[in-house]
Amino acid sequence: MEGRAFLKESVIAKIKAWFNIVNQAHANIQKTAGFVPKKKISCEVGWKPPVEGWIQLQSDGSVRAPNGNAAAGGLFRDHLGRCLGAYVCNLGRCSITDAELRGALEGLRIAWKAGYRKNVLHSDSTTAINIIEHRNDDVHRHGSTARHLSCILDQQWEVRVSHVYREANYATDYLANKAHDFDFGTHQFNVCDRGLVSWINHDVMGTSHERFIVNMI
Repeated sequence: MEGRAFLKESVIAKIKAWFNIVNQAHANIQKTAGFVPKKKISCEVGWKPPVEGWIQLQSDGSVRAPNGNAAAGGLFRDHLGRCLGAYVCNLGRCSITDAELRGALEGLRIAWKAGYRKNVLHSDSTTAINIIEHRNDDVHRHGSTARHLSCILDQQWEVRVSHVYREANYATDYLANKAHDFDFGTHQFNVCDRGLVSWINHDVMGTSHERFIVNMI
């Protein structure tokens, strides 16, 4: 500052002025390019049970900064919202998309072994859902996991894949974060801890949360 003193109010005023200039320039560029901002609408989002006779497999992934350690978790629920089992996976270091995919893969493997032949896989990752549904991926990044998912989905059973908002997946989000506290590998358990029970009850009671989504109309 060349040894000169500046009043705090003067500095703040100059910052605001520059912000307004940049903001206006950005608006002018959008206007010139014919950009129309998408309107968002408010909606209530909450957990929904599967159809009777189907098992809902909820899966989620988690990556913690700054070390990049990844984990995943999931649970199986019936049409009444009851937890039939849960699992957590400490995955080491990988991307968030790979964590989402590997968490889903482990859940499907467990579901197959448990004899669940009608499953609905829920994930709040649009990228993971797209890879699973279309059986495609960048070979260099997630190809191996995607191929394993494709193979298990080709088994003699029914698996429907569906994207859900995070507000409908809080119980699994809890598990994915808890998975970081476990040793490397996959761990299954049937007895739910208090934290998970709390989120399951939260879902069964029909608690919903406000979310703003893009109005497609």
